Amino acid sequence: MSKIFKIFLAAVAIVIAIIGIIGGYETSRHIKYPVAYSEWITKYAHENDLDPYLVMAVIKTESNFIPDAHSGVAGGLMQLTEETAEWNANEMGIDYEYDYMDPETNIKMGCHYLRHLIDVYGNIDTALAAYNGGMGNVNSWLSNPQYSSDGETLDYIPFPETRNYVVKVNDSWEYYKTLD
Repeated sequence: MSKIFKIFLAAVAIVIAIIGIIGGYETSRHIKYPVAYSEWITKYAHENDLDPYLVMAVIKTESNFIPDAHSGVAGGLMQLTEETAEWNANEMGIDYEYDYMDPETNIKMGCHYLRHLIDVYGNIDTALAAYNGGMGNVNSWLSNPQYSSDGETLDYIPFPETRNYVVKVNDSWEYYKTLD
């Protein structure tokens, strides 16, 4: 083989390796940060004055976009309980039979509930803590000077799961915003 041909083969090998690395990186990003149901996410996020990327981040953290995911008594993309789904149905005037595990219904109700929590607490991180840890716990933490210095925002979340949840949602939200 000539020296030029060897150089050509080495250059081709380098290009193929670079393409493989980039392709692997892109594949791993899509696995780590999936996106699905974007039409419904966008529709119901906008109807509830939410950032669609925040909704994606909640879904990523709650279910990793697996529509039939279950965690304890919660289920679906946005991990609603039957009780929360029923509350949402009443608040939203849904008087027909619904399946809260249906992806579109779950997103519709989850967005409505997230908007409600943001309206109640006036702070996204506090609303996320309530989404994960429950409003009763958050209200208790807000009234405790050990966890809230002003009674309106949380300085510290005593439940590690909820504290980690808020961090994960925010990290995912930051990533999803880069898709714009």
